[in-house]
Amino acid sequence: MISVKRLMLDVLKPHSPNALDFAKHIVEQGPDYHVILTVVAVDEKTESVQVEVDGSDIQFDKIVEAISSLGGSVHSIDEVEVIGNGEKPE
Repeated sequence: MISVKRLMLDVLKPHSPNALDFAKHIVEQGPDYHVILTVVAVDEKTESVQVEVDGSDIQFDKIVEAISSLGGSVHSIDEVEVIGNGEKPE
């Protein structure tokens, strides 16, 4: 089985919800997620943030859905850590 252990995302979000509530909503998407959110830039209506998500098996689609539900959008995947189980597919 292949597992995503870490994602670093470039995200554009509205000012509301604030960074704390935005991060809390993302962390609720997985049982062991750890989220670090860094505000990179602020303009009149939006904030550019870097979102780092760590966990044992991150579900990317759920993360994107959570971000979208708060009015944000994923601009890019800037870093990813993926681990396999050592078995080769047939």
